[in-house]
Amino acid sequence: MEQSLPKKILITDDDKYLLDMYTLKFKEKGFEVIQALGSLDALSKLKSGITPDILLMDVVMPNMDGLELLAVVKNENLAPQAKIVVLSNLGQPSDIEKGRSLGIHGYIIKASATPSEVVEKVTIVLEGGESFAQVE
Repeated sequence: MEQSLPKKILITDDDKYLLDMYTLKFKEKGFEVIQALGSLDALSKLKSGITPDILLMDVVMPNMDGLELLAVVKNENLAPQAKIVVLSNLGQPSDIEKGRSLGIHGYIIKASATPSEVVEKVTIVLEGGESFAQVE
């Protein structure tokens, strides 16, 4: 069986503890992980030419929120092949709709998904599916 290259994920969050925790979980599953501490760090990494297969990003961050970051990524055609998944504590239907309108492939609510579930949901998206939080 041919070994495929590890999938590259760029995780963006302004919480270093969460970044490290998710990095560990994704590495355990064989992902190559790039961390970005906040949107501006993510933007500079993308502009420097990294090409992740998936972007996992928080929404609530200082300087530039995740949806603003997403708009810049789309406008400047950074990482055009990357699947985009939002990982946020904002769980209003309007938040999820805003993400959908920007072309994201998944929306996970932090409080309702364990790190292992986050990895599973991201894997579903990578395989061509979608994973959107069900909001009551």
